[in-house]
Amino acid sequence: MAVNRPLSPHLQVYRWQLTSVLSILHRASGVFLSAGALLLAYWLVSLASGPECFAATRSILGSLPGQIALFAWTAALFYHLCNGVRHLCWDAGLGFDLPAVYRSGYAVVAASIVLTVLAWVLALAGGGA
Repeated sequence: MAVNRPLSPHLQVYRWQLTSVLSILHRASGVFLSAGALLLAYWLVSLASGPECFAATRSILGSLPGQIALFAWTAALFYHLCNGVRHLCWDAGLGFDLPAVYRSGYAVVAASIVLTVLAWVLALAGGGA
């Protein structure tokens, strides 16, 4: 016999909150950074493999999809860094009240955006990419 039990809230009826979205993004950015580490290793191997191999890698990373991937990786790096600092503050017992949680969440998002844009502006101004 089937028991008619209530189901837990599904994503279609669940009201998204800043805290849950930032938590999911923190995990996703960690996974994305791991994948980006493989890209970094590929870049280093191509650098050590000679000028022809490195030129091919530069053309791949310099293409529009490559630039988008690098920008996304940079954004994930800064988001994960800023949210990691937030978690360290929580580990120290700071900022647990709900208004502070939301303030720090918005600060993480803002700092991530500012640092990502700043890094790209400085890289492009310096002749990088």
